[in-house]
Amino acid sequence: MKHWLGLALSATAVLSSASYAQTEQPTLGEQTSSVESLREHREAEKNWGIAAVIRQASIPYSQGAGVDDSSVATFVPMMFYKGDNFYINGTETGYRLYTKDQFSVGAVLRMHFIDIPAAYQNQIGGDTGMGGLQFRYQWDENVYGFAEVVTDPEAHMQANLQVGAKYELGDWYLHPSATLINKTDDYNSHYYGINREKLESGTDIKVGSKVRYHVASNFYLLGGAYVTRFDKAVRQSQTVNDDWHTEFYAGFGFFNDASKPRRSSIDTKPYLRVAHGWATPSDMGEILTGNTVKDKYNNQLSSVFYGHPLTDELFGIPLDIYLTPGLVTHWQSEVQDFSTELVMAIKAYYTVNWPVKWRFGVAEGLSYVNSITYIEGSEMERKGYEPSKLLNYIDLSLDVNIGDLVNVPKLDNVWLGYSMHHRSAIFESASQFGRIKGGSNYNTVYLQFDF
Repeated sequence: MKHWLGLALSATAVLSSASYAQTEQPTLGEQTSSVESLREHREAEKNWGIAAVIRQASIPYSQGAGVDDSSVATFVPMMFYKGDNFYINGTETGYRLYTKDQFSVGAVLRMHFIDIPAAYQNQIGGDTGMGGLQFRYQWDENVYGFAEVVTDPEAHMQANLQVGAKYELGDWYLHPSATLINKTDDYNSHYYGINREKLESGTDIKVGSKVRYHVASNFYLLGGAYVTRFDKAVRQSQTVNDDWHTEFYAGFGFFNDASKPRRSSIDTKPYLRVAHGWATPSDMGEILTGNTVKDKYNNQLSSVFYGHPLTDELFGIPLDIYLTPGLVTHWQSEVQDFSTELVMAIKAYYTVNWPVKWRFGVAEGLSYVNSITYIEGSEMERKGYEPSKLLNYIDLSLDVNIGDLVNVPKLDNVWLGYSMHHRSAIFESASQFGRIKGGSNYNTVYLQFDF
């Protein structure tokens, strides 16, 4: 995975915190002169979601002897969050830089799929990302249009024009769109000429729709279908044998309950978590069964995570759910240099109040490292994979409330816990993670402070 997606995570971590600072301050009308009232200020429920979909796309390329794949499928975990300026929308994230009436300018970063046979995706490097500026106009409550200029890390550029609409019809959410994809000759030569054939610039036409259906409570089904007509230069290319490209999405997710208004007050509080951990070559199953092996080089990490409250229930079950960006430092050792890891995830906590308050936590998201760590690189080398800097992220945790444990009410906002810091690629099922199997694990201890 190329560097744009790492930059997307970095921007997400910074801008989500900035968005919180801008949007969560009480207005003058909400303030009171009572200090006690200010202490009791509670968060509002946010617009959020988490989903898992399968993307299946046609392969437009001519294929060599022994390879005859007509389509390729990938598993895509997705997060969703909508603030006043910052958003995460599945495979896209962005930040609105300027707004005036119906017009806005924003930075945008999105995943860019490369639909080649799955057998080649680890060797070639799989998918990449596109980032740039977007100029958007909201025609009315439903219909919008935008123009944008985006590029991949190697300056292969697109200039896109899109018209779309978003409709909520009972339990259905529909998002049809039509896009003109204007590509430079460098873009066409790289992605469709495979750097072996020089192609001219051109414009593709892409039409389709996303669909979401509210089944019950917080549970939804997701789908989508798009078809693209390639420009003349691509259609006549020797490396492409199809004039059309199709892609389909199907999956499920958990979102705000559309049958209820979002609540203006929830119990979930922001937090700051500070952790330190030790690498282990053991896999997740071995760790969960207590069969952890120590890393012989004693590689370690330290991390800081911020928890931005989203809601305090799911399916009527009391769950504290957060959007949680994290900054991780992997310390230098005799086998690795310093490296930085950026994380963006959605985390849920379930509290058990016996005999003191305990919490079980699980997070799902994305992790990007600027340099592959030893514990991960050595495993990929053993298995014969090219490593990926972008991987799926999972955090499993168990903590106890310090105030309850020592019977000091002033420490009720402090938690002591254990967490498993896990990066993996979902068993070769995800092209965006390089079609690899494996990853890395760290056993960490932490202190978490509720605001």
